Amino acid sequence: MNSFENYNPISVFIYFMTVTVTAMICYNPVLILLSFFGSISFYITLNKAQKGKTHVFLFALILVSAAINPIFNHNGATVLFIMNNNPVTLEAFIYGVFLGIMIASVMYWFAVFSQIMTSDKLLYLFGRISPKTALLLSMTLRYIPLFSLQIKKVSASQKTLGIYTDESIPDKLRGGIRVFSVMVTWALENGIITADSMTARGYGIGKRTHFSPYRFKVRDFVLSAISLTLFTVSCVAVASGTTAFSFYPYMSQIPLSAFAFLSYFCYGIAVFIPTFIEIKEVIRWKYSESKI
Repeated sequence: MNSFENYNPISVFIYFMTVTVTAMICYNPVLILLSFFGSISFYITLNKAQKGKTHVFLFALILVSAAINPIFNHNGATVLFIMNNNPVTLEAFIYGVFLGIMIASVMYWFAVFSQIMTSDKLLYLFGRISPKTALLLSMTLRYIPLFSLQIKKVSASQKTLGIYTDESIPDKLRGGIRVFSVMVTWALENGIITADSMTARGYGIGKRTHFSPYRFKVRDFVLSAISLTLFTVSCVAVASGTTAFSFYPYMSQIPLSAFAFLSYFCYGIAVFIPTFIEIKEVIRWKYSESKI
C-alpha cells in the first residue's frame, strides 16, 4: 500500500515541518482549528480506536489551559467576574482555549511524526549531514520504547515477588524509587554492551559506506512541492498581516479577504493531505479485496 508512511522520509519530513511551523507561528483561530482537526483526523486514521488516553490527556490540556489563562492573564475588556480582586475576562478565556487547541494540535502532529519517522528514517535523513548526530538520535529513539518496556517488566516482577504491593502513597513512592534505581543500572549496562558491540564491529575505523532502501520517486517530489507551495502561501499571508488576529483588548474580526480565504484553503488542503492519502489507500485495498 502507498500509505503516507511509505513516502520518502525527506518528503515526509518537509511536510511535517511545514504544517507544524504554520500552526506554531500563527494565532488565527481558523488556522488553529484547521491544524487541530487535520492532526486529530490523521492520528485517528493511523491508530483507529487505540491510544484513547492520548485524546483524554490532550482534551484535558485544552480545558486546563482555558481555566488557567484567565487566572493569570487579566487582559481583555469584557469582564466576566471578579476573583480575588482580579478581573476574569472573556478574551483571556477564549485565548486560553485556542492556546490549548494549538498546543494539542502540535502534540498530535509530533505524535504521528514519531510513529511514522522511525529511527532508520531519521538516520537516512541526517546520516550524510552529521553521521554521529544521526546515530545518537537513532539510538535515543530506540531506547525510549525499550526503556518503557523494561519498566513494565521490572514493575511486574516486583508485584509478582510481593514487593511494595500496598496502595499507600509511601509504598508506591518506595516502589517507584526502586524501579528507577533498577532502570538506571539497566541503562548503564545496556549502554556499555552497545558500545562494546560497536567497537567489536569496527565502528569508527576508516570510512564508512552509506546504504539506504529509500528512493526519491515522483510522488515524493509531488508531495514536497505541494507542501512547500501551500506553506509559502500561508507564510506570505501571515507575514503580510492578511491573517492577523488579536485577542486583546477586544477580539478582532476574523480576516475574510480574498487572500485570507486563499491561505485558509491552502492550509486546509495541507493539513488533510495525509488523511486523504490514507483513506484513498484503504478504499483501493477494499476494492482490490472485493475483486478477489
